[in-house]
Amino acid sequence: MNMLWRPVRRLIRWRLSRSARKVLETRTLERLDGVWLRWLPDEIDLFLANLEPQAKELRPLSDLGQLPSAGNRLMVELAIYTAAAYRALLEAGLSRESSRSAVADIGWNVYALLLRLNSLPLRLVTRDPGKRLRGTIGLLLRFPFNAPGAPGYAVEVRREGDDLITHFTHCPPQTLMRTLIAETGDCGDLEASLRKLVPVRLARRRHHRE
Repeated sequence: MNMLWRPVRRLIRWRLSRSARKVLETRTLERLDGVWLRWLPDEIDLFLANLEPQAKELRPLSDLGQLPSAGNRLMVELAIYTAAAYRALLEAGLSRESSRSAVADIGWNVYALLLRLNSLPLRLVTRDPGKRLRGTIGLLLRFPFNAPGAPGYAVEVRREGDDLITHFTHCPPQTLMRTLIAETGDCGDLEASLRKLVPVRLARRRHHRE
């Protein structure tokens, strides 16, 4: 599986690098000593160079080989890089709050592309925002949030009128984050960073017709 996933990881790193530069080049960051500053390009390069070593260290805790589908594995890979980015920012001397905020924005840029690609078929066939939203959620529940059950995603889905309601009872990225917290003592910061990413919240909330 490692060889098959190498191109996927390269694609994630490429997108993550673009997103990180977009966010970090224009952001004022807080160091642990309370000083606010802008990172120079070489400081961003050092952060990016530290991502893969961090991800490699965290990946053995993910049990990727036990996950039942490509979509589930993709979301856990993205969670691994989310955790790696958070750790790399902390190692660069940034405060926890500044690191969490930067990771949330970097991660959203990555996930937003997946969301746009997923919603493209609906945007091509209807202008109705409610149909687009419900259709996009339906596609997301096929990929990447398909739910074959633990250790993959497990989800209860029902409709109430025009509302589509989802209740996830098992979430592999969240399981990974909790494992990392238990193994490395991250005090919940990693899980908090993951919850800030909109697609994860999107998969858990009640969806109303606009």
